[in-house]
Amino acid sequence: MTQNKLIYVHDPMCSWCWGYKPTWLKLKSELQPILEIEYRVGGLAPDSQEPMPLAMRDMLKGTWEKINAMLGTRFNYDFWQQCEPRRSTYPACRAALIARAHNKEPQMIEAIQHAYYLNAQNPSDETTLIALADTIGLDKQKFTDDLTSQSLNNQLTDELAFTRSLPIRGFPSLVLITNDTAIPIEINYTDHQQTINKIKSILGRVDLC
Repeated sequence: MTQNKLIYVHDPMCSWCWGYKPTWLKLKSELQPILEIEYRVGGLAPDSQEPMPLAMRDMLKGTWEKINAMLGTRFNYDFWQQCEPRRSTYPACRAALIARAHNKEPQMIEAIQHAYYLNAQNPSDETTLIALADTIGLDKQKFTDDLTSQSLNNQLTDELAFTRSLPIRGFPSLVLITNDTAIPIEINYTDHQQTINKIKSILGRVDLC
């Protein structure tokens, strides 16, 4: 029997993923009964302790404003005054992987997004991620130990290699796996039904719908 699944490639600190979230949740809810859904982290920005350059801060603030104008997505711009931004999303990706092992990956992603975009907290900081893990019911000490472990870093490295082998251009991305073929599915940020129709059309052509 052919296995079919939809891979959602994201980064917990990707602003476009935050903008896509309402549509993604509708899509996920309708497809879960008929299709396996798998999360994969994309690793937007590697580990860094360096403060974010001013030019990059301005670029990202501009991206937030663009997403807000296009999609009505809420952002708390106090982040840029209250935190010291760093271009580093790998820690948040590791946190998502830990949560996945406990079947709480979506909860961790949501906690990171709310902390970052609504509560002006910095998920590049391990202290923020540890506090968030506690709020979703993960063992705080075990999470702390796992977050900096070599085994978790190896897992992240392997996952990033896999996601980079997929036919994606950025985050978020959707990839349908059917008949051992990876098919990119165009993201529609406001219309989940269009995406459903596309996926069902592809599955129907191989008599799997």
